[in-house]
Amino acid sequence: MLEEVLIGVDEAGRGPLAGPVAVGVVAILPGFDIRAEFKGVTDSKLLTALKRETLYEEVLRRVAQGDVCYTVKFSTHSYIDRFGITRAVRKAAWSGVRQMGDPSSSTVLLDGLLRAPKEYMQRTVIGGDLRVPVISLASIVAKVERDRLMEQLSATYPQYGFESHKGYATPEHYRALRAHGPCEIHRLSYCSFLGLTATPARA
Repeated sequence: MLEEVLIGVDEAGRGPLAGPVAVGVVAILPGFDIRAEFKGVTDSKLLTALKRETLYEEVLRRVAQGDVCYTVKFSTHSYIDRFGITRAVRKAAWSGVRQMGDPSSSTVLLDGLLRAPKEYMQRTVIGGDLRVPVISLASIVAKVERDRLMEQLSATYPQYGFESHKGYATPEHYRALRAHGPCEIHRLSYCSFLGLTATPARA
């Protein structure tokens, strides 16, 4: 655990029809210059997949050197269906923040509507994934690890094309849902507008 850490938090996968939501949490020591050390860091949505992977691998290298700590926490599709996306994101975010730093020696910066546990000094920054580098890194690690998970799941559910759209609501995904119905990792609460509320199809 780092002392006097600055913690950035962001999520990936709030909107997809399938798979978990992921929350990235990155911790750095004061004075560590993310923009200088991670060239081109910005909101993960503005980066190519290759650039995200490059920055993610740099995070891993920096973790090995002791400059950075990070974790990615997931809330499953079933948790989202049962409790809603807001509670699912909060569960993952709180778990990650508590792993990364002690409340007495940490400041947490969060994107958008995210919140840390109340015992932490924290600040929410609208557009933080673009404006605040430590939040940008959190968005990148969340996005990369969720994308990798969806690619792995595509081997179990090949008919849905998860390797390309990662569970998001694309025309390809809609066609697969209409042809096969939802599978075990679909968020049925998100698919209900398509009339797909039956028991999920198995792989």
